[in-house]
Amino acid sequence: MSFEITGELHPPDACHCSMCRKQSGHYWASTDIPRAALTVRGAEHLTWFRSSAKVRRGFCSTCGSFLFWDPIERDSIAVAMGALDGQTGIRLGMHIHVAGKGDYYDIADGLPQKER
Repeated sequence: MSFEITGELHPPDACHCSMCRKQSGHYWASTDIPRAALTVRGAEHLTWFRSSAKVRRGFCSTCGSFLFWDPIERDSIAVAMGALDGQTGIRLGMHIHVAGKGDYYDIADGLPQKER
């Protein structure tokens, strides 16, 4: 499976909620893009997990990579920064859900932090 994004990437955020930390092994950095900007090749290898009534998470069924965070009622989808090939030309913009961050690390980069 592979995917392509058309258009400009927005600064990603780093989510520190317990669910993202457990699924990614640390915090999860992603950028939101319009759904129409995402093309998935080999979509038969994309598996969706409904993590709540409002969100599903997309995984590669071949390698297990956590690739997408999909808020079902929005016109955008979050794409894992770690899944992008090459240089992106963007930098992390903020930290979210920092109230749920792990106690084993500090956030000391000076970026904005949202509790939820």
